[in-house]
Amino acid sequence: VLFLTVSQSPNLEKLRSLILEFLTDNEAGSGAILPVSIGQTRKLVILDDVWTRESLEQLMFENFPGTTTLVVSRSKLAGPRMTYDVELLDEHDAMTLLCLSAFDQKSVPSGLSRSLVKQVVDECKGLPLSLKVIGASLKGRPEKYWQGAVNRLSRGEPADINHETIVFAQIEASLEILDKKSRECFLDLGAFPEDKKIPLGVIINMWVELHDMDEETAFSILMDLADKNLLTLVKDPRFGALYTGYHDVFVTQHDVLRDVALLLSSFGKVNSRKRLSMPQRALTLPREWERSNDEPYNARVVSIHTGEMNEMDWFDMELPKTEVLIINFSSDNYVLPPFIAKMGRLKALLVINNGLFHVRLQDFSSFTNLAKLRSLWLQMVYVPYSTITLKHLQKLSLIFCKSVNQKALDMNLIFPNLSDITIDHCEDLVELPSTISGITSLNSISITNCPSIGELPNNMSKLMALELLRLYACPELKSLPEEICELPNLKYIDISQCVNLSCLPEEVGKLSRLEKIDMRACPLLSIPSSAVKLTSLCHVICDKENLCMWEKIENAVPGLRVEATEDCLD
Repeated sequence: VLFLTVSQSPNLEKLRSLILEFLTDNEAGSGAILPVSIGQTRKLVILDDVWTRESLEQLMFENFPGTTTLVVSRSKLAGPRMTYDVELLDEHDAMTLLCLSAFDQKSVPSGLSRSLVKQVVDECKGLPLSLKVIGASLKGRPEKYWQGAVNRLSRGEPADINHETIVFAQIEASLEILDKKSRECFLDLGAFPEDKKIPLGVIINMWVELHDMDEETAFSILMDLADKNLLTLVKDPRFGALYTGYHDVFVTQHDVLRDVALLLSSFGKVNSRKRLSMPQRALTLPREWERSNDEPYNARVVSIHTGEMNEMDWFDMELPKTEVLIINFSSDNYVLPPFIAKMGRLKALLVINNGLFHVRLQDFSSFTNLAKLRSLWLQMVYVPYSTITLKHLQKLSLIFCKSVNQKALDMNLIFPNLSDITIDHCEDLVELPSTISGITSLNSISITNCPSIGELPNNMSKLMALELLRLYACPELKSLPEEICELPNLKYIDISQCVNLSCLPEEVGKLSRLEKIDMRACPLLSIPSSAVKLTSLCHVICDKENLCMWEKIENAVPGLRVEATEDCLD
């Protein structure tokens, strides 16, 4: 069984490739393959959230006997042999779903009026999403608040009984319980493409820059929105633990919730809106934007979603207040918008290629004037060679990039105040430039899922502010330089799934502030005797077979907890 989400702006080439790989018994890449019974020869392709007949026609393959295609759509699409209209929930099932969401049980608890709960259920008109969202928003609320919710929902019911309109009204009512900052954060999520996994780090960085909050507060708001079913977390098993990064944690949002965020952000004159977002991918920027470009736009968040763009495809835009720019595209060639050079307040820039192949970015010289840029996220691109100094850049994230291995790059000159560097799924990264050691402000280095990196620079002892060193799933890494033992502030080391790393540096005991080591699926042969001097070490995570190596250290270091886990990440 192959399950694929098509969405309103599908990458049909990629979806066709995944389906063909599945039907011809090749590995299906990132499509979700559900388990089937042994010996089963028939195949089922499930296409979820199909918007148009044109998209469906390109994803149907008739010449594979034994294959059935199930299409899920908001609209009735002509063509399929059998159509099944999904019914709304009846009263009993609707009551059960709302109770599970609001009370964590299938019935109304004693002390709360069943009649009042039934009124809420009736207002939701049997729509599962509405029941789930409203139930979560009322969780733990007193009876009087439930009555107020009933009144608000009653007033918001439209005359035209349209499912989507009703859901919008219900969800809008549920947003009333959010404080102002949380509501703004929810609306920010409309800036991301539909049906895409949003890296958690992207959201956290955006909220930190937009709303003047620290990462812990942003994380708390995100968890609160998840608890209210306004977004969904795709979790790494280690998610939420101290020092755990966000490299394998994603957020998804139902497209109806996204539509609500877009709707609530689209009121008023386009130049006056806080957010400018393209609802789906288009060939060009919206005409509404072009018709209004005779005066500046006040948007703090701008989200662009196109295909290939060259210099002539852009029109001029004055964006003096924009702090976050998100550029999503699917293309083999892309010219960055020239108006970036005039965005003097830009703090966070995200350039995300959703295509099949890496792309070379053109007009990177526009970065010269980005004096306030603090966060840069590049995904599925060739990293441009540049000597432009980004004096205020604090966070750099390179995801699924190529040309990362630039030995001649003077990182200290280009990123003099960098505090956080993340490199994930960059297959041609062999080593870090030695000049990284000159960035004395560096607090965190995270290198994950990089199959070619074989060593770290030998002069890392200069990184006096470094607290976190994550080297997750780097199979070619065979040793760590002794110089890391001279890092006075290092608190966390992650070497999990470094399957060829056989030892820690002999003088690891010098790391007087080291608090945590994660070494799952890391086959160390022994632990250096100096480890008994790790007086701040309080938590080690390792495989069950490595427990005995830590026994002596655990007895010598007060408060040390050594945890064995058999749940290694794939």
